[in-house]
Amino acid sequence: MDTMAYALTMIEVARADASHSTIVSVNNSLYCHAILKFGTEEQKQKYLVPVASGKKIGAYSLTEPMSGSDAGNMASRAVLNGANYVINGRKSWVTSGPVADFVILFTMTEPEKKHKGITAFLIDADRPGFIRGKVEPKLGIRASATSEIVYDNYQCPVENVLGKPGEGFKIAMAVLDAGRIGIASQALGIAEAAYEASVQYARERVAFEQPIGQFQMIQAKIADMKTRIEASRLLIFNAVRAKERSKLTGERYTLEASMAKLFASETAMFVTHQAVQIHGGMGYSKELPVERYFRDAKITEIYEGTSEIQRMVIARTELGLR
Repeated sequence: MDTMAYALTMIEVARADASHSTIVSVNNSLYCHAILKFGTEEQKQKYLVPVASGKKIGAYSLTEPMSGSDAGNMASRAVLNGANYVINGRKSWVTSGPVADFVILFTMTEPEKKHKGITAFLIDADRPGFIRGKVEPKLGIRASATSEIVYDNYQCPVENVLGKPGEGFKIAMAVLDAGRIGIASQALGIAEAAYEASVQYARERVAFEQPIGQFQMIQAKIADMKTRIEASRLLIFNAVRAKERSKLTGERYTLEASMAKLFASETAMFVTHQAVQIHGGMGYSKELPVERYFRDAKITEIYEGTSEIQRMVIARTELGLR
């Protein structure tokens, strides 16, 4: 299916539960897309087909305890030793880490080159030296398991290099372009769920002998929520079109994806915050899902590139800076 179908799927799944849309996003945007775009035919048959068919689960591992947006600061290492790379290090915030069968790992092979010394590897989780670390106790998206992964003299065959040695950062950034469309769609789904709950509550909740939706302060919130949601939708669809064009032209769609991700994620936070306020005390209670939407929305401003990184990407693209 095409990118529009994927975005619509992410929106609808996220409206029901953001955690499940996170699993969909990582499996499709970060894992499958990376192998489809950069993998050999042999790698696709072994690592892509089982995950695309739903028989296996994939994960994407770039972040480390002291290396997030600054990927060139990685401490993990992969050293070539004959027919294998020996990998050592600790990775953090690996979505689906506790259950993944395969992982796309980004680690340093030539640390003196900083981000140009990063290489991508296809990792089998059942090989010796692959150790699943602590499961993160997260604020939101709790039904999506996230953990550390430790590599202790893990032996990775040279044929498991994704792309070429030293191309890891380029691959990671290209894949994140697609991932940001997915997260933007997730954010929109969360916002839609919070908005729909707020409209219904504003119609039903009576205060001072009338539905609270009759008050202009509530109406202003509803108007702002709806407008930002629809603007997010159009930015996402614009990014979807750019990604589809790229299949024919090879052009990057970094700008469109970053704008969609930035605006939609901040919309999700704005809308869920207003939703809690509209619901008053009940918005703060776990009896209703509004507090979950609020907690889930926050991560969309952080993972796959923070809002600060998105602004930097957008500005540098417009200014023609590398």
